[in-house]
Order: sequence, then structure tokens, then C-alpha cells
Amino acid sequence: MSHALIVDDDTDSAQMMAALIAAEHFTVATAHNLRDARRQMALQQPDIVLLDLQLPDGSGMDLFDDPQLIAHSEVVLITGHASLETSVQALRLGAADYLTKPVNMKQLRGILSRVMRPSVLKDELASLNAEWQKSGHFGHLWGRSPAMQRIYEQIARVAGTAVSVFITGESGTGKEVVAQTVHDLSRRRKHPFLAVNCGAISPNLIESEIFGHEKGSFTGADRMHQGFFERAHGGTLFLDEITEMPLELQVKLLRVLETGTFMRVGSTTPIETDVRVIAATNRTPEQAVSSGKLREDLYYRLNVFPIALPPLRERSTDVPLLADHFLAAVCERENARKRFTPAALDKLTAYRWPGNVRELRNVVQRAFVMAEGDQITDEWLPSDPPSAEAPAGAAAAPTGRDGSITIRLGTSMAEAERQLILATLRHYNQHKERTAAVLGVSLKTLYNRLKEYAAEEKGDGEATEPSGSTEGS
Repeated sequence: MSHALIVDDDTDSAQMMAALIAAEHFTVATAHNLRDARRQMALQQPDIVLLDLQLPDGSGMDLFDDPQLIAHSEVVLITGHASLETSVQALRLGAADYLTKPVNMKQLRGILSRVMRPSVLKDELASLNAEWQKSGHFGHLWGRSPAMQRIYEQIARVAGTAVSVFITGESGTGKEVVAQTVHDLSRRRKHPFLAVNCGAISPNLIESEIFGHEKGSFTGADRMHQGFFERAHGGTLFLDEITEMPLELQVKLLRVLETGTFMRVGSTTPIETDVRVIAATNRTPEQAVSSGKLREDLYYRLNVFPIALPPLRERSTDVPLLADHFLAAVCERENARKRFTPAALDKLTAYRWPGNVRELRNVVQRAFVMAEGDQITDEWLPSDPPSAEAPAGAAAAPTGRDGSITIRLGTSMAEAERQLILATLRHYNQHKERTAAVLGVSLKTLYNRLKEYAAEEKGDGEATEPSGSTEGS
């Protein structure tokens, strides 16, 4: 039976929590100051310590001064209010989670259901590090480059905590894979991991999809619907392309993060939720804030622990490893055996991969299909077009034939992005898929931007649906 220690100078509060925890089949001890807490931990090592920060003989943080004392205990901070500062403090101290007073039973049960000794997580991370050094494989991620080593270190540091994670990176770099790895290494791993692309859901439906709706709340709502927050209870909710979420819904998301409650569309009854949110965007977050696409208060609430994924061109040494991994998966699925020639791997490594890891996976699958024998040569592999980059030293000119454009100093970030997108679209003859790949954004994001520009120009169709546009690969 697991053992819990409650460190709280409020006797009534400590006794109430002790009764609640005992009902969850834990043995429970209480301490009302730091001295008693140290004595109790010496008598019996607790699996979980619920630690009030305000104690008569010092701060609860003083227990962290003795790492050996809490090395085998999961620590949950008890605070008067939840805030961004609380999240940062919990992460900095190494606490697994935090509770707010008065303690919510549903939230407490969730924490108790996820109790896991730090030594267990430490052993798992040691095993993952050994596997990474052997095969280049860390969780769902592949790579040995220094850039990926840094990502692994960040994931290992944040996975065992409850803080929010904000992942940035170009389209196709693997943001959802990172989120899944964080979830799988967390204490929430036995609960759902749900992913929602905020840019792929109609603005008219996204609130219902995320928060759910009651029967009859709008035309077509013929039954009650549970949203992502409700279905992900106890687990992790990954919000991709968060900057595409309507601003009015961002306000409601912020309230959920701050209060832990939400309401279905058409309801006035608050529903409690225990969900860890991981958000992601392929935009520059600060640019999204300045252009009005992301609320500044929501950004700071989500950006407790940022992870910036490198584009594949900045870790080209990982390309052969990734290519072999994707090829092995295809071979297993198709019950075949093929391999890349050295020349093919060299060509893959030299390519700049505007579509990043997603493009590499697609290229490997196509090369597998086109290769007639058991060897995949460089015949069907992509090459960078001569005009993909302006030649070194070339003079900048607006939409010049060398593929460069001129943007005046003082131009806003939003306008600079607009000029770049439209110029790139013209450069690639209105080929939207190629434009999106070169810019490092999803096709959905490109369509959203073009739709915005069309609205701004009051129906100028050239920005949205140019005649003769090509959407095939």
C-alpha cells in the first residue's frame, strides 16, 4: 500500500486531506512543521508528499535543500492560488504537481492515481538515454545530432512535471511526436493523449469540438457531445496550430487553464477537468502576438516550458538515420527488403528539406514504390531547384528573377510575412503545395493566410484562387 505524508500547519485541513487520501487506499501521516516532516520521512519514506509552502518554522521549499530526503518521494506543492508563478516554482523545485486550497477532491484523486516514485522515472530516462546512444532512438523521436540531444534533455526535464509546454517549429518538424513523447514519459501515460489541429476545424465548430455541447444547443445538435477537454480527462491535450484558434475561444481556453473548469456549449454548469495542455505553432509566437493572432496573456500562460524544434536542414546528419527508419517501417508493412545506396543517402543528406521530416517520410515511401530491385538509387530522390535560394551576393530586388524580394525597414512583421507568402506563391507559379513546403508551413495554414489577405483586399481573387493554380505534388 502506498504511503502519503501531508505537511500542513492547518490542522483541520491536514485531517480532512488525510481522510480523503485514506479513502483512496493510502496509509497517511501528517506533520505540521518542517521538523515533524523530516522526522516522519525518516520513520517511513512516503511515496507522495503534499507540501504546504507556508510553515511555522520555515518554508516548505526548505525540504528541497536535502535531495536525499525527498529522492524517493513525489512532491506535490499546496498553494493558496494557481498561477503562472506557481507552475514555474513547481518546475524549478522539481515538484511533480501542485494543489490549490481549498483542495478539490477530483483533482486530488487524479494526482493520487498518477503517483510514481521519482526513481522510477529516473530509471526509465536512463534506459531511454542508453537506447538513444545505441540506436539514435529516444521515445518516438530519432536523431543523434547535438540539436536533438538538446531536445531530449528538455523532454526528460519537463515530462515528469505538470507544467504546460509550448512547442515551436516549422511545419513537418515533428511537434506532435514531441508532445506524444512528453506524454508517454509523464505520470499521465495511462490516460488519454488527444491531439487537435486548431487550424483544421471550422471556426463555427471548434468551440463545440474542444468543450463539447449539450443536446439542442444549436441546429443539428441532436445529442450531447463530449469535447476534447472532457475526453482527455487525466491525460494530455495537444493543441496544434494554436495561433489559428479564434480569439474569443482563446479567452475561454485561458479560463480553463486558470480555473480547471469549463462549460459545454449551451450549458451553464461548470465541469472540472484535469488535463495537461501542450500547445504548438509553426509561427513565431511573438509575431503571432503582435499581429493579433495569439492573445498575449494566453501565450505567457502556455509558454511555461518552451521547446523549439530545429528544421531538418539544421540537423542534416540525422537524415540517413531517419531515412533508414522510415524505410524499415515501409519494408515491414509491405513484407519486402530494400535499402538505400550510398549515393542515395548522400543525395538525401544534401537536400534542404523544406517540408522537413514529414517530406522525408513521403519521399522514402515514394522511392520504395519506384525502386524496381532491392536497392533504392538516387534516381527518384528530390534535388533543390536552382532558384530555391538567391545566389550569394545577388542584389535584392522585388520579386526578382533570382527569387529574392525587398522589404523596407520598418515594415511590420505581419506585412513582411504577407509579402513573402505572396511573392513565394508567384515564384512557384501558384503551386500551393510547393509554396507551403518551401515556407515551412502546412497547406492548411497557407490557405488560411491567403483567405485573410483576400478579405483584406476586399475580394481580390488573385491572392486566394489564382487561375491555373496547381495543387498536385
